[in-house]
Amino acid sequence: MKTTRQDHKSIKNQAIYDVIIAGAGPVGLFLACELALAKCSVLILEKTANNQSPLKQLPFGIRGLSAPTIEAFYRRGLFNALELHKQLKNPHQNAKGGKHRQVGHFAGIPLAEGNIHSSSWKYRLPSATPTSLITEMQEIETVLAKRATTLGVTIKHGQAITGFEQTDNAVTVCSNQRSFKGKWLVGCDGSRSVVRKAGGFEFEGTEPEFTGYSTKIDLVDPEKLQTGRIMTARGMYMQSQPGYLLLQDFDGGAFHNSGQAPTLAHIQTALRRISDTDVTISALHTATTWTDRARQATTYRNGRVFLAGDAAHIHSPLGGQGLNLGLGDAMNLGWKLAATLHNRAPEDLLDTYEAERHPIGAQVLDWSRAQVAIMNPNPASRALHAIMRDLIATPDGATYFASRIWGIFTHYELNGNHPLTGYSVPNFEFEDGTTIGDFMHDGQGILLDFADNTSLKALALPYGKQLKYISHQAKNRLGLNAVLVRPDGFIAWACEGEPDGNELKKAIAKWFMSHSGTEQ
Repeated sequence: MKTTRQDHKSIKNQAIYDVIIAGAGPVGLFLACELALAKCSVLILEKTANNQSPLKQLPFGIRGLSAPTIEAFYRRGLFNALELHKQLKNPHQNAKGGKHRQVGHFAGIPLAEGNIHSSSWKYRLPSATPTSLITEMQEIETVLAKRATTLGVTIKHGQAITGFEQTDNAVTVCSNQRSFKGKWLVGCDGSRSVVRKAGGFEFEGTEPEFTGYSTKIDLVDPEKLQTGRIMTARGMYMQSQPGYLLLQDFDGGAFHNSGQAPTLAHIQTALRRISDTDVTISALHTATTWTDRARQATTYRNGRVFLAGDAAHIHSPLGGQGLNLGLGDAMNLGWKLAATLHNRAPEDLLDTYEAERHPIGAQVLDWSRAQVAIMNPNPASRALHAIMRDLIATPDGATYFASRIWGIFTHYELNGNHPLTGYSVPNFEFEDGTTIGDFMHDGQGILLDFADNTSLKALALPYGKQLKYISHQAKNRLGLNAVLVRPDGFIAWACEGEPDGNELKKAIAKWFMSHSGTEQ
């Protein structure tokens, strides 16, 4: 959409934001925090009047955070602001305790805590943050909105984006007869992203197998339904607590795509068919539908416009990986966009956002498709389900699936010689009790030296505040002598023996721009 001549007049003397973000959900808010931390001016435009919604609160709003998200929050000093996980239990958890305690699932097949051998995850240290935790969407947004506001982010609610126009130098965004101007625009505006559609991004993928329902109902005869996740010959229903039901009806997504609002009669018919009972609903309080449609933007950038979160990729909410995937997008893009804005970015740094995050998104979409295929009630899928259940009941199987679900081995292809290159930095604990995570609150890169090598300090000096040099002895350094950590916490270079100065110089230059020792 192009701006009118009148629109251009209205913004002629208007301040230009460094970045305009469409959407004040968790992804948009976290990206704004990352940018504002790096002293960028940020405007968030959110179409809703406020971020409050019953669907974002328990139990509908329950979300599981995976290891990369927890690490990201910890590294930015946000982890301790999350409180609900201290009170909540895993919604899939059964009554069994000890080694049989359920800590997650794959396609509805439970993961037993006792079968997960985390000791096989070679680079996880005792000081590592949790592998997973349960919270709610509302808490995440509240924590991030508070941080964003504290950092100076401007958030405007009730501002639905209707289109934008970009030039070589800026983007003009239209919203509610108003225009806003920014140097960059990032669409974090969800699965129906206006930014994606207006920007001409291709959104390719597969169509749904089912319609999912999230409902709050009153039942005349609740004893006719089992608690927990119940797979049946006609689909799935899950009752985490009385009156709150999730349904999966394998109708090819027909009802969701019809655009009809689910009525009491419709929900009751679907529930009776799926549960194979004559259970009766006396009242319907809330009902929303969703599907397993899986699509991904073929590119995450068009000129000065980026996509992140559900705007870039959608899939079934099974396992809750969509939120974590989107927050990972924000952590990856934020420091790169900030460096570009401050003229500290090496050539092609912004291209690494899509190069790194698109493959991660594609993996998650396939992971989601695999779960749907196994949950389908047809005979072939039932046979696969039985085999997967046997596999997940073994230590090797449970450990593998847990590592995938929790993102333990999230990896970028950064072409380093050490096997840790491209992985999240272990949370090294130093002799004074601090950890490397404590040094990452400011969003800078780190050259971590375990051997007090003065030549390494000299290599870091020309990069000013982009890259800080830290020399500490660690309680367990995993055999390493030095590590180069990007602002997002991923290892760009590491060595066990004597550091190769030329190799390290190349690694630093790939991610940071020298300013001849000047403080930035």
